[in-house]
Amino acid sequence: MSFLQSFESALETFVAYAWGTPLLVLLVGGGLFLLISSRARPYRHLGHSVDLLRGKYDDPNDPGQVPHRQALSTALSGTLGLGNIAGVALAISTGGPGAIFWMWVTALVGVATKFFTATLAVMYRGRDGSGELQGGPMYVIREGMGKKWLPLAYLFALAGLCGLLPVFQSNQTVQLLRESFALPLGWVAAENPFVFDLSLGVALAVAAMVVIVGRIQRIGRFAVRVVPAMVVFYMALTLIVIGYFWREVPAAFALIFTDAFSGQAAAGGVLGTVVATGISRGAFSNEAGIGSESLAHGAAKTTEPVREGVVAMLGPIVDTLVVCTCTALVILLTGVWQHGEGVEGVSLTASAFSQVFGGWGPLLLLVMVVPLAFSTIVTYWYYGVKCFNFLFGPRWQSVYTGIYVVLIVLGAVASLSIVNNIIIGMYAVMAIPTMISTLLLSGKVNQAAHDYFSKTPGA
Repeated sequence: MSFLQSFESALETFVAYAWGTPLLVLLVGGGLFLLISSRARPYRHLGHSVDLLRGKYDDPNDPGQVPHRQALSTALSGTLGLGNIAGVALAISTGGPGAIFWMWVTALVGVATKFFTATLAVMYRGRDGSGELQGGPMYVIREGMGKKWLPLAYLFALAGLCGLLPVFQSNQTVQLLRESFALPLGWVAAENPFVFDLSLGVALAVAAMVVIVGRIQRIGRFAVRVVPAMVVFYMALTLIVIGYFWREVPAAFALIFTDAFSGQAAAGGVLGTVVATGISRGAFSNEAGIGSESLAHGAAKTTEPVREGVVAMLGPIVDTLVVCTCTALVILLTGVWQHGEGVEGVSLTASAFSQVFGGWGPLLLLVMVVPLAFSTIVTYWYYGVKCFNFLFGPRWQSVYTGIYVVLIVLGAVASLSIVNNIIIGMYAVMAIPTMISTLLLSGKVNQAAHDYFSKTPGA
């Protein structure tokens, strides 16, 4: 066995243990506890989130770096895109259609989890090494729980450095560009795509640098323009496919529900695989309980932490319950998941769109994937640099940025299996300090929410 095969096998073992029963209980059970302890308050104030996104309560003099809608767009740009397209395809390939049901479960409890984690990210903001106000799980732990809990803060920051890398987005973007554009046009040989992949990786890295130099303000402005437009475009594409196969839609939903509890359609037919795959991919998709989205929400300009919690809870609804469901239906209705042996990730989704749009399918998907994948790449830089600065201070930030840009290039030519396992494994590690701190501080959020909604008419 080669070193690469041994490394890949070790990563698979690590992911299997990391996403074992204890973490599933922590994420789903913890989310249910937050939902019950809040008396379902997040679900009762969804209308208020719309007012906040419209800017009704914005004050440019409030502390923070970006308005509510830019904070949400930045957070969504870190989740929408390849997590909803390649991630859903990987979930079905690995765990079968039933994995989608467990993705829904993570989203439903994730609404409450997001409300709590984003509220805490603003409630317990702290100063970084340069004196700038920052939010995120590591600052929540340091400012809200005291020095004895600092190891948990360092654990999140270290896992964030590894889990919030651009390799998955770079890998899948280049794969889609190669297979839907370059190969059909004869621009690259199927047996030797390395130079093409490397060139695209370099182009992505250069483009990312242009946005990165503007930091969160430029990322927020970029995301607020790109994310809504691309979501509407993608929804239009998926609805056309779903409409084409409208007679089979009830059967597709029935398959999701039956396989969720039987696992018979899953790889290997193991129910545990279905549950673990669905929850892990759901967490990768909407990031509820992982903590990465709190790094964006912590930058919101507001003096009311609960407001950002109300805005954040829209994330799992848009991300998983709407966009991921549409992707899953496209894959199931077209049947490509049953005949796509050796085809995985974004290529499987592209194959599904080809069933309706022919050769235009992958190209139409490309129009949506590239901007959202790119927005994820620059958003992950912002997340990662906050973790880096927490650990090492801002002095060496340029070193991290240089490494990050190089990894965009390396991700373009890396193995999908290795890339996927590194990211998913680190997400599991990040969830531990995020959920522990959220559960321990949940009483503070409930009290703040009671006070806020009592004094805010019509909220």
